Amino acid sequence: MAEPAKDFETLDVNMDYEEEEAKQDIQSSSSSDSDSDEDAAADEQQLQTLEKELAENPSNYDAHAQYIKSLRKFGDIEKMRKAREDMNALFPLTPSMWSEWAKDEASLTTGSEAYDATVKLYERGVNEYLSVSLWCDYLKYVEEHDPAVQDFSPEGLSKMRNLYERALTAAGLHVTEGKKIWEAYKELENNLISTHHEENAERQEEQERRIRSLYQRQLSIPHADSESTLVAYTNWESLQQQQKTSNSAELEAIPSVVASAYKKAMEIYKARVYHEEQISKQDMSETERLKNYMTYLKFEQSSGDPSRVQILYERAVTDFPLSNDLWLDYTCYLEQTLKVPKIVIGAYSRATRNCPWIGKLWVQYLLSLERSHALELELATVYEQSLLCSFSSFEEYLELFLTRIDGLRRRFSLSGSAEDSLGFSVIRDTFQRAADYLSPNLKNTNGLLHMYAYWARLEWELGKDLVAARGVWESLLKIRKEEWLSHLSEFPSVSISKYVYILFLHSGSMLESWEGYVKMEIETGHIDAARSIYKRCYSKRFMGTGSEDICHSWLRFEREFGTLDDYDHAVKKVTPRLEELQLYKQQQEARLVAESVPRGDDNPAKKPSQKRKTGIRQTDGQPTPKRQKGAAENPVQATGTETEKAVVSTDSQNTLDQQTKSSSNKELYKDQCTAFLSNLHLQASYPISLVPALYDLYTVKDEHLHSFFDDVGGVSAIRVLKDKYTGKSRGLAYVDFTNAEYLSKAVAKNKKLLLGKKVSIVRSNPQRNKNKESSEKNTREPGDNKTRTAATESTGTLEDPKISTEHSKESDAPLAASAAAVDSKQGDRRELKGKNTFAVPRNLARPLGWTKPVTKKEEENDEVPKSNDEFRKMLLKK
Repeated sequence: MAEPAKDFETLDVNMDYEEEEAKQDIQSSSSSDSDSDEDAAADEQQLQTLEKELAENPSNYDAHAQYIKSLRKFGDIEKMRKAREDMNALFPLTPSMWSEWAKDEASLTTGSEAYDATVKLYERGVNEYLSVSLWCDYLKYVEEHDPAVQDFSPEGLSKMRNLYERALTAAGLHVTEGKKIWEAYKELENNLISTHHEENAERQEEQERRIRSLYQRQLSIPHADSESTLVAYTNWESLQQQQKTSNSAELEAIPSVVASAYKKAMEIYKARVYHEEQISKQDMSETERLKNYMTYLKFEQSSGDPSRVQILYERAVTDFPLSNDLWLDYTCYLEQTLKVPKIVIGAYSRATRNCPWIGKLWVQYLLSLERSHALELELATVYEQSLLCSFSSFEEYLELFLTRIDGLRRRFSLSGSAEDSLGFSVIRDTFQRAADYLSPNLKNTNGLLHMYAYWARLEWELGKDLVAARGVWESLLKIRKEEWLSHLSEFPSVSISKYVYILFLHSGSMLESWEGYVKMEIETGHIDAARSIYKRCYSKRFMGTGSEDICHSWLRFEREFGTLDDYDHAVKKVTPRLEELQLYKQQQEARLVAESVPRGDDNPAKKPSQKRKTGIRQTDGQPTPKRQKGAAENPVQATGTETEKAVVSTDSQNTLDQQTKSSSNKELYKDQCTAFLSNLHLQASYPISLVPALYDLYTVKDEHLHSFFDDVGGVSAIRVLKDKYTGKSRGLAYVDFTNAEYLSKAVAKNKKLLLGKKVSIVRSNPQRNKNKESSEKNTREPGDNKTRTAATESTGTLEDPKISTEHSKESDAPLAASAAAVDSKQGDRRELKGKNTFAVPRNLARPLGWTKPVTKKEEENDEVPKSNDEFRKMLLKK
């Protein structure tokens, strides 16, 4: 009886323990219920917050993803479905999102409708990104839930095989993951061979051929684990033939063709192992991984296999869907290499969904649709979608409008089928829409001018409406005039530099508008209308030489098209205008000359502390100037001309010394990667009477050149050349670039407008001048140095010839201007010294071969001035 008592005691202990454990479970359950209630309230609050945020900003990608994640906790299939559709309408979904959506749809709904809906979701998912795992989920779902496939009916098997072939085409070449689809395909066929085991031998042999073909196809493709596939194939063949083979005879057990294909595939794989490792590293930045992808793509393109290149691009855009450069590169490759319209259009569709802010992708998308002869409805749909996107510049919108107009023009000109036939009203409406949107944002730009010129030409050529064409030009002139007046109303509240900038933009753009208007009238044969336009615009003020150009253009027009009376009338109108412009030009030049003359206090020759330089020595035999009648007795009170000569001579020597000093300290530029710019704008071209303070204020500066080369990039330094006396721009500049690629792009902008003037841009080549100097030095005759030395000694000058030449080139102009301001008659004249006869008339100079020695007396007589009595005796003797 003792044992049962022990058992009951043990049972009581166990019952007490179980009761205590049950109490703890109840307490923990109530605690967990309380926690779950708090979590549910927090989730509900988060859900409401996300709904409000999406209502305010539907383009918030992260908010969409969080909202779907929150809805999954509640299990509301209808809300989840709508939330996912809303998100996919704006953004492409990731493969994991598609897989999750399809599994939710399959688990929460049943029946044939649920199967069809799930299959559609898988189809949408595999078409957005390349994903081997998503393809495997898709294949497995169809294989398990399609009744026809489960029954092994011929229709079901054909459907399943077609789906597997699609999967192999899309991802079978994937180096690291493509093997998964091959293995699933072989597993399906192996299951079928076991099913047909008891059927006739013919069907079984056919199934064996299918499996053998799959093995051989897989072995010919480079995969990461091809060795195991080879072993599996050998074992399968041995099993079919009921014989075993050793490992050393593996390649002998399979056909030689298959062995050769396998070896080639392994060589291809080994050449790509390094690149596969680089793109699969997880410890590097996204930028580095993308760079490795681009390197891999260049390597793959060099192999010349478009299918392998395409699948690598698909892998890249799956990992980097927001890289617009990658999408542009991919679509360009498809257009140039594969040229399959369906594939190209599909790539552009996905590219614009991933990077909708890139206008170039939309432009290329429209062109690709047109090349594939898409219907007008599809083209219009894509065009309208593109206009809903936000681009970085209005030039992208302009390019998009023009691309659409180009396509409409081509379709209208072809006049194909009834479906494609278009009325010109569609083109006109597109132009008007573009003008309404772009005119306020592209004021005074060449792009807007070209669009209006294009519009006017199509109105005349396709629309056959000259009145409408003229209306286009008139509207452009009106827009620019109103814009100009609106800026003028701000003056003088705006800064002076802004006012000048407005003036330049307005005058330059207006000139081109008038010229385009005239050109259209001439091309359409309406000469009187063109003449009336000239009468309206010849008196207007334009930038640079535009005012003179429009006057001369009118005269040429009357020569070619007008009568004599028309020509005389034009001359009568234009001549006063040209005289006015010429006078204004002379005033500008005179002002520049006056500003170049040093002031009295700044003239170094007049400063008491400034000593005369001794670099130039006068000859002893230099004739003394003859005293003029009425001249002052004191030599210091000489004529003003002679005094100014001395000042100029002193200034010249001072300038030479300063240049010699500065040249030693001057920074040397090698100009290895430099552009040389000329014809830069020097001064504003508007009358002084209009705004006197603005005269020559607006010149090309460093900031203008930086802005001019913004689209090129790579600018490292800018040197605007200035006059050393006045400090004004010489219209020349050097722009240094970081490499030759940027320099080439900069040179390509040659003859482009900068502040209304066509700038000349060439590559700086200082070596060319060095080679030229070296060539001249090598070809110089031996006697040249002696001749130059003798000539120098005869003039009594100790100047270095090289320095003298450089001085004359660099300082003659300002010195001449200074002398001209003092005495216009003696402005730039230089006195001859010694026996130089290059400026003496030939009948007075000694001819070549003169050997008669010249006596000292004759030489003195030649140098001493003759008196009036001596001249009289000479004449009487004759």
